[in-house]
Amino acid sequence: MEGAEVGKLAALEDHHWWYRERRALLARELAGIGRTGTALDIGAAAGGNTRVLRAHGWKGVAVEYGPEGARIARQRGLATIRSDARRLPVGSGTVDLVVAFDVLEHIVEDDRAMAEIYRVLRPGGLALIAVPCDMRLWSAHDEAVGHVRRYSRETLRNLVTASGSVIESMHSWNVLLRPAAAWRRRRSTGSDLDDVPRLLNRVLRAVIAAERHLPVKALPGVSLLVRARKPLGVDVFPVEHVVVPATRVRRGDDSARAHGLRTG
Repeated sequence: MEGAEVGKLAALEDHHWWYRERRALLARELAGIGRTGTALDIGAAAGGNTRVLRAHGWKGVAVEYGPEGARIARQRGLATIRSDARRLPVGSGTVDLVVAFDVLEHIVEDDRAMAEIYRVLRPGGLALIAVPCDMRLWSAHDEAVGHVRRYSRETLRNLVTASGSVIESMHSWNVLLRPAAAWRRRRSTGSDLDDVPRLLNRVLRAVIAAERHLPVKALPGVSLLVRARKPLGVDVFPVEHVVVPATRVRRGDDSARAHGLRTG
């Protein structure tokens, strides 16, 4: 995501209906884990989900590729590492939870990013992954925010399981508003990252929040959420065995080691 889009996101995310409900979605998933530990928020942008992790007792670290998102996250007082998701500067088997919400669709080599998520997790560790779904919803919005693809249940399942992870659940999100999203995307000429009038914002938030109480998770939505676990008893591969291109991103002053994460 470009710096201008990240800046727009940072200004919107505290009150925008979509970001607020996505944080609530993460909070509900965290409540179901029943324990805390070390967590990476990959593709953290301005750190909205990292703050949710911290609020729920996790030692959350924002991992962001772009300079603008990393700068904003640091300004918000969040532990931040600037890094490519395909080569995380974190030791193998050292992280209890990885959150990657709306990240993998930006990466051509999404299999390498998923392999890194698997590598850094401890045996028994969890990954929470959200992605936009259904190429029939592809529009100018996807192009404007730098998407490479939208996923189907099958392609997302194949990606996650190919890494060695075991899927515990997969369900749709933003189901009730899919018809409205499809209508708008057919007419869009750019990013949907826009503010909306206060009343409309409240209405949209109420509609999407209603999904918490309705049996709609198996129906087509706008996004997919996967909860996957690294099996117990697997070998932990050292970082030097992971073959990925050298990152072009400098970590900056905030290294993984500075935040208590082993780097190899």
